[in-house]
Amino acid sequence: MIVCLINFFVAATMGLILRWMYLSPIPSINFQFLVHGHSHIALLGWTYLSISCLIIHYFIPKKSQEKPVFNRLFWTTEIAVVGMMIDFPIEGYAMLSIFFSTLHIFCSYFFAYKVWKETKNTKYQEKILLDTALLFMIFSTIGVWCLGPAVGLVGKASAFYQIAIQFFLHFQFNGWFLFIVIALLLRISNIKLEKKFFNLFYLCFVLGTLLTFSLPISWSLTHPILYYLNNLGVVFLCIAICYFIKMPTKGIQTYFISNTKLEKKMYQLAFFSLLFKLGLQVILLYPEMSKTIHNIRPFIIGYIHLSMLGIITFFILAFLSKSTFFHQEAKIYKLGIIFIIIGFCSTELVLFFQGIWQFLENGILPFYPHLLFALSIFLPLGILSVTINCFLCKIKIL
Repeated sequence: MIVCLINFFVAATMGLILRWMYLSPIPSINFQFLVHGHSHIALLGWTYLSISCLIIHYFIPKKSQEKPVFNRLFWTTEIAVVGMMIDFPIEGYAMLSIFFSTLHIFCSYFFAYKVWKETKNTKYQEKILLDTALLFMIFSTIGVWCLGPAVGLVGKASAFYQIAIQFFLHFQFNGWFLFIVIALLLRISNIKLEKKFFNLFYLCFVLGTLLTFSLPISWSLTHPILYYLNNLGVVFLCIAICYFIKMPTKGIQTYFISNTKLEKKMYQLAFFSLLFKLGLQVILLYPEMSKTIHNIRPFIIGYIHLSMLGIITFFILAFLSKSTFFHQEAKIYKLGIIFIIIGFCSTELVLFFQGIWQFLENGILPFYPHLLFALSIFLPLGILSVTINCFLCKIKIL
């Protein structure tokens, strides 16, 4: 897990450099190449790898965990991550970065196969969510395989290319990541939903995830049916959330009472971010609103970070706190989590407020880039503190 946190720290540091470059461009660094490096390391080096570690820790039987295949697979995947970490900022999409990205995809396929094979005896509700998450992970990579033909046939400015990118991102964030954090939540909390509620929740969640892909398609292709399909998808997601909230309250209360204040805060932020994201999807039901907001960069960055940091990362950190990876009573750990929370909340407020400011055609907020950079410092500092805590816990100092 230390390796995953180091990847997270590198991704956050890259993000901080990107925000500094709005204040003072660095001639030796290509901004767009660094964006590619930042996004790939955050997505594949932190989120994917930490989730894979959690899956092995909580779903794979103890005897199977000891098999060398999982250790070898982890380090092969990390080699791919390091390769992207080095090459993307230097060359962008080039031969080496594409090679390491492809290696990562094949590692993820093999990981999915091993998990399916080793989790046959998992409880039905946890198993179906786990399997669906893995299927969405594999399904999302269709978008990646389409990028080469898209560039060769119609170019990067084409609708085909843009839809291929959005296909990958949509089913990564809204399929693979969301389904797996819910599967892990049920596994760790030992909560079992009523069969009727679970089946309806699952059906609506899957349909909502599939249908809401119509929205990013509508950014490149205009057809009325796309808006109707997205509207239907958002309705299904709202129904799914309602059923999820109706899960057995006693089980939830028993689980959350046992959590520390910081764990509760992380869960609260994760759930609030999920509801806020759904609220934004409801706002985007209006076609004109969707088109306008899509062209406002602070909104897009804020929305991506809302999913990546607000929902997925806080769920991951809350899950990790239940394991032996951290010493929760250590001041450096508590300070690290508080810094991450401050960094996330404050930068999201600035990004969305700037987005609203631009939506109202008021231009750029005074000191917007300066404020965003200053508040972003909390994120790498917090991640570094948590990483140090994890390392000290590993070598038994804490």
